[in-house]
Amino acid sequence: MICGIVLSAGQSRRMGEPKALLRAGGETFLARAVLALRQGGCDPVVVVTGPDEDAGARAIQAEARALGASVAVNPDPRSEQLDSLRIGLRALPDEAEGAAVSPVDIPDLSAGVVRRLVDALRRTGAPIAVPVRDGKHGHPVLFGRAVFGELSAPGLPDGARTVIHAHAAELAEVSVDALPADLDTPEELRRWREGA
Repeated sequence: MICGIVLSAGQSRRMGEPKALLRAGGETFLARAVLALRQGGCDPVVVVTGPDEDAGARAIQAEARALGASVAVNPDPRSEQLDSLRIGLRALPDEAEGAAVSPVDIPDLSAGVVRRLVDALRRTGAPIAVPVRDGKHGHPVLFGRAVFGELSAPGLPDGARTVIHAHAAELAEVSVDALPADLDTPEELRRWREGA
């Protein structure tokens, strides 16, 4: 069983509104992420949101449940993305072989790439599978169960990248035509919409 995790607990300060609820092609960014993971072979999909007292987080939770995803809450809006990843990992069923992880602000997440990552992880037995273009890694990242403990360990100065770098020689790299952009500001969103 390969699961999906969508990281959606950030405060979206630079964007000025919850990125998960931004719309593109008639769908929210959250819907695009959940559907790409699911169509890529991930089930269940867990959406990590901010605390219940935040109205934006409650709206994201409602959207996630409407999409058939489960919800895990990060109670600390000031925490790091790694903290949300750890909350998502704890929410997975015991039989999870791995988790494909993506931030919610990547609207061009590809189900086809997710499928190729799942295939690469299973075929090679690698601990982590990543998309790669011109030597650069992108999203989603598929973490095998073998590294869940490492992701939960203290002392990761570069977050999940610390674990990816530790396994650089063992990665299953999946070559892709392009790495999807993450959108953090209204200007990036505008440029993306103009080019979409």
